Amino acid sequence: MVHDWGGAIGVGCAALSPDRLQKMVVLNTAAFRAKRIPARISLCRIPFFGELIVRGFNGFAFPATFMAVSKKMDKAVKEAFLSPYNNWQNRIATHRFVMDIPLTESHPSYQTLCEVEAGLNEIASRKLPTLILWGGKDFCFNDHFYKEWCERLPHAEKVYYENGNHYILEDEFDDIKSKLSGFFELQP
Repeated sequence: MVHDWGGAIGVGCAALSPDRLQKMVVLNTAAFRAKRIPARISLCRIPFFGELIVRGFNGFAFPATFMAVSKKMDKAVKEAFLSPYNNWQNRIATHRFVMDIPLTESHPSYQTLCEVEAGLNEIASRKLPTLILWGGKDFCFNDHFYKEWCERLPHAEKVYYENGNHYILEDEFDDIKSKLSGFFELQP
């Protein structure tokens, strides 16, 4: 089951041991090259300014608690999302992963993403049982990415949540829970 940055990480890991992968669930993510990046995230990549936004003001994780959901996040859930990022030092990984988004061939991670994409193509050729659960209001992994997944995995079962956002599990948990239960109970 992959989401957000976990798309590239999870598919990359799965491609290393494809025989161990029996099923796959995809939530708003990517595991292939794209030149698209939202302006909000581009701001976080500007030298010095981006680091100040992300590390100094928690300008990545904090806005996500209201920009990445359609429903208001419960206070306790919001605190749990933010607690790992409570100071300058603890936000370094967030800043670094924003900087690690490979948009050009000269980026140090570009070749790795090409390898992940090749792994995805191999996984797709196996036509494993796959479930795509997608939030239609995601400003980052928008419909462009959803369509790409649908083209790469045409055999997948797809559920498009028109009012779901990036944190699709927060917005549509009850329905997703029942979909996942049924999906994982089926034999591969």
